Parts: sequence; C-alpha cells; structure tokens
Amino acid sequence: MHTAEESRAPVWAQRLAARRRHARKPLPLIVEGRLKRMVGLTIEAVGCRAAIGDRCLIKSTIGNDIEAEVVGFSGDQTYLMPTGQVRGMVPNAPVIPTGKVYEAVGGYELLGRVLSGAGKPLDGKGPLQSDERIPLMPETINPLARQRIQEPLDVGIGAINSLLTIGRGQRLGLFAGSGVGKSVLLGMMTRYTAADVTVVGLIGERGREVKEFTENILGAAGMARAVVVATPADEPPLMRLHGAMLATSIAEYFRDQGKNVLLLMDSLTRFAQAQREIALAIGEPPVTRGYPPSVFAKIPQLVERAGNGDKGGGSITALYTVLTEGDDQQDPVADAARAILDGHIVLSRSLAEGGHYPAIDIEASISRVMNDISTDEAQSQARRFKKLYSTYQANRDLISVGAYRPGNNAELDEAVEMYPRLVGFLQQGLNEKRTLEESRRALEALMAQDQALTAQAAP
Repeated sequence: MHTAEESRAPVWAQRLAARRRHARKPLPLIVEGRLKRMVGLTIEAVGCRAAIGDRCLIKSTIGNDIEAEVVGFSGDQTYLMPTGQVRGMVPNAPVIPTGKVYEAVGGYELLGRVLSGAGKPLDGKGPLQSDERIPLMPETINPLARQRIQEPLDVGIGAINSLLTIGRGQRLGLFAGSGVGKSVLLGMMTRYTAADVTVVGLIGERGREVKEFTENILGAAGMARAVVVATPADEPPLMRLHGAMLATSIAEYFRDQGKNVLLLMDSLTRFAQAQREIALAIGEPPVTRGYPPSVFAKIPQLVERAGNGDKGGGSITALYTVLTEGDDQQDPVADAARAILDGHIVLSRSLAEGGHYPAIDIEASISRVMNDISTDEAQSQARRFKKLYSTYQANRDLISVGAYRPGNNAELDEAVEMYPRLVGFLQQGLNEKRTLEESRRALEALMAQDQALTAQAAP
C-alpha cells in the first residue's frame, strides 16, 4: 500500500518505492526436478522439492503439460501419480512444482451441474462462474460439536422406513454383490428422499450410468437441486479418489450453509480399490487380501466427514454402496465400512433371484440410530416382525421337505401363517413410494393381524 507521503511524491519516486518494496519480498524458490522413471502409473522424479499432495507439471513432447500429484517419496526420489493422460512423456522431462494443491469449487452455481473429479464441467454448460474454493480434505469437526441424530428421514422405501428407520445426518451403507440391485435401490431413495441439496458421487462405476442417473433417476427437477461428480472406471486412480473427496467437500459446503444434504456415493469399494492401486504402485505392502494399510485409514477419513454439523448448521445424510466381492460379507472393505457406519442395509442375491425387490435382507440389516428416532411402540412392532420372519427362515428347510407339523410349535405356526404377508410387506414396486407415515401404519396394521392370530390360537 502507498503511504500518504509516497502519494504526494513524483511518479518516478513512487515507482522507485514500489521496486524497493518488491525487492524486499523473497521470491518463492521453485526447485525443478527431472523425470527418471515411469512404471505403470507411478512416476519417479529426482531433484523435485514438493510436499505430499502438491500438484506438479511435467513437460511433454506434444506441447501439453501433464499434471500429476505427489503421493510419496523415498530419499531424493519423489513419487507422483498422473491425473489424466500421459502421452508425450519422455525421460529427463522437467517436473515443475506449482506449490498448489487440488481444491473444490464452492457456491450455488454448482447446482444442476455434472463435474469431473478435477472439478471441471462435463455437461457442456460452460465454465463454473464461482470463485469460492474449498479444500478437498478440510479440518475435521470436533465430535462434541456435532448435533445428535434426532429426526427421522423419509426415504420412500416401506421396509426401511418402518424396520430400519434412518435419521437425518446418518451414514448408511448398502451392501451387496454385483447385479443385486444396489444402484436401483439407491435411485429409488434418491427420488423419494426429501433434501435441500443432493450430491451424487459416481466413483469408478460404468460410464454409461452417469447419463442414466442424471436423466432417468434425477430428471430435470431433481438435477435442479443436485450436483453430480462423475469419475468412471477408466479414470486414473487418483481421479477416482479426488471424485469421492470432491463430492464430500461439496456436500460439506452446502451443509455449512445450513442445508440438509443427501450424499450418495456409488461406490465406497471403488474408492478403496483406487487407493489400493496407488499404494501398491509406490511400494506399500499388502496386508489383507491385497489391501494395504492406507486403505483402512482412508475409508474412515472420508466417511467421518459426513453427518450433522454444529448447532444451527445443516446435515449430510450419506448413503454409500459397498460391493461385497463374491457376496462375501466379510470382505475387508465391507467389514471396515460396517464397523464405522451408522448402519447397513444388506441386499440378498437369493432374494433378487427369486424376484423379491427390493432384495433387502432384513435379518442382516440394521439401523444403529433407530432407537433414538422412533417410538417404543414402533420399535416393538419392528422387533416382532423380525422375530416372525427369522423364525420362519430358521425352519424353512423343515417346511420345504414336509417335516413341519402344525400344532407342535405355536410360535412357528404363527410365523408360517404370517409369512406371505411379511414378504408382501417387504416388497415394493420401482415407481411406488411409501412415505414414513404410510410405512408405519402398514406395519401397525400387519402386527394387529398377528395379534388377532395369537388371540385365536390361545386356549
């Protein structure tokens, strides 16, 4: 800034004073490196002074600089991962640190847009007009500053609303193998859940699903209050990581504006697999079924960012799909996610193959906040439903082979009588919406029928 005395000085004196001020400011020291090795997607540079997470530019022979991020180092070697195509890269190419890290774009201009993992528009609607920037990995919220989950959230699915009630600000996992209906159920919940803003992260999935999700599931009305971040399977692993972080950062931005946000991520498993690719490429040893330790550190770092904000703030209700490879519920990623999420909905392949949709395995699913957001009566009815359902499933083989004889077990007799009605209650059409109140009334009516059967059977 100019002082009053400098302002009254001649022009030449003002310029001289400006040059002196500029000379006193130390120039940032940029230490260029050289590209020495590239194997797979791992780039090794020497002489490059850059911190973990910094962006670097690598000069190419075709004129375009190749962007990469520092992911590790060993001695004087710096390991980088590209964020895009690597055509034109040659040995000893200059590696120039930019001194910058990747950031997310904030602002209401994001609504209705489809972005890449780098935050660039994919929808052909022109550049983003927002100057707001937010970090991909912000400071964590003090757990004591978070508001408790006290309000139920209507997701439009009868079985979930009544038996696995979700709370606003909860983090829930959808666990299933491939082709069992995770994306379909996620789409139903997207259409039927009331939220101020919906943020969708399509991470490492099929590229064709991006347009299907925006046009068929969200539609024009849904896209008006939604932001979609898409990093399909053909993107580099670093971009898949960034896509998940970007979607979460955008959700955090709107939560901090006091909005109730629905964050949908498909899938958490692809996020973990991207981190596995990076970690193994730079030499981290695998520990559990090929997954290195950093994977199990990254998952909670991502998931813990969702949830309620501080007093007076908004909320992020997060739904993460988890692909259980080979339908193994003890898959390492599934096991790690189950331990830190606020509940999980398990989809059964046998139910799906039998035409039961949504294929929710009620016995294996749980909502850890249901007791805090539902009445004692609703909890009692849900427990009674599960008991009848489990009693039938435990004796299914006996019933199938004709070994079951009515009158020997009153509880089993009642479960057999009620089972067709229980199954009918759990099923729901793709375009059918059941509100929270409708779901609870339907469960209450079903349990009233059970009580009537019990009264008839009593001597």
